[in-house]
Amino acid sequence: MSVDESTVRRVAKLARIAVSDTEVTKLRGELDAILSFVEELSALDVEGVEPMTSVIPTALRLREDGVTDGEKPEDVLRNAPAREGDFYVVPKVVE
Repeated sequence: MSVDESTVRRVAKLARIAVSDTEVTKLRGELDAILSFVEELSALDVEGVEPMTSVIPTALRLREDGVTDGEKPEDVLRNAPAREGDFYVVPKVVE
């Protein structure tokens, strides 16, 4: 697949990258190389290959998903600029 100059400029615009006229030619070659590599990858047979998220197998440490207040309301509210009982007082943002 060959990329033309208008495609390079469009990709740069979408990426919000300022590209000068002299850079367009260089980027055109780089995008062509990237797309040809992707074409090579799409030709590979990956049937039965399990997707990976990392090169090192890892397992996440999970905890029970429970709602708690930390059981320290005074510690939490100590630095509040304003409070009312056990709640933060914040300025109104929506009318």
